[in-house]
Amino acid sequence: MASSSSSGLTFKLHPLVIVNISDHYTRVKSQSQPPQAATNGGEATTSHPPSPLRVFGCVIGVQRGRTVEIFNSFELLYDPSTTSLDRSFLEKKQELYKKVFPHFYILGWYSTGSDAQESDMQIHKALMDINESPVYVLLNPSINHAQKDLPVTIYESELHVIDGIPQLIFVRSSYTIETVEAERISVDHVAHLKPSDGGSAATQLAAHLTGIHSAIKMLNSRIRVLHHYLLAMQKGDIPCENSLLRQVSSLLRRLPAIESEKFQDDFLMEYNDTLLISYLAMFTNCSSTMNELVDKFNTAYDRHSRRGGRSAFF
Repeated sequence: MASSSSSGLTFKLHPLVIVNISDHYTRVKSQSQPPQAATNGGEATTSHPPSPLRVFGCVIGVQRGRTVEIFNSFELLYDPSTTSLDRSFLEKKQELYKKVFPHFYILGWYSTGSDAQESDMQIHKALMDINESPVYVLLNPSINHAQKDLPVTIYESELHVIDGIPQLIFVRSSYTIETVEAERISVDHVAHLKPSDGGSAATQLAAHLTGIHSAIKMLNSRIRVLHHYLLAMQKGDIPCENSLLRQVSSLLRRLPAIESEKFQDDFLMEYNDTLLISYLAMFTNCSSTMNELVDKFNTAYDRHSRRGGRSAFF
């Protein structure tokens, strides 16, 4: 497998694809948990370790020129005995998705695992009659706390001559995460869901602030790298790249728009609305707590008044 692709394609991956693959893997894993090892005479029988669980599916999207944008995905049926996909099921799903998303085409397929395997090339070649150059999206489900990048790799296939024989091999391709407004809202909603272990609102707020702090820290580090790069370019330590300078100039032209009077008025209005909502929520919470206290006091005082013949205080 080669290190990087030379096709020049630009890949844009949407979060919905990653969520779909992760959900597919989680469901299949929870439904196929192996039973407990059987015991014989008080001793557990030895068994071979199960093979790593893998799921398969197709990725769909559009290709505009040299830009490939992957929007969605759907699951596929895989036969491990023949190491092939259910073709009739694939064609049926393709027909259904074509009715709902007429502009989307099958761009390739996805699977799970730590790295591409030799058997994956058979599935890859089987999809070439649908797309002559399919992409392979691989999600690594193993947890690695030291890894900061997404555990997602996109492969392309290229024809290389190995030992005098032309062979198709997988090559890695770089990609960027592309989102639309609906996806941003959905991801933000999922990120702010209350934890299942009964975590408090303070815990959620701390996690939210930690995420904002990490984002600001990353932005600051990237700005520093860009600043050092421009200083080195100005000193002549590195060659001048006009394309990069145009991108930096385009970025800097946006700064005056942020400092305009209209932006300040809109920002203050949004800020005041947010504070007002926070105050209303606090007052509502206080009123609810006060009503509960009054109800409890009335209940207790009513029982006491029945004994002493007096009326309730509230």
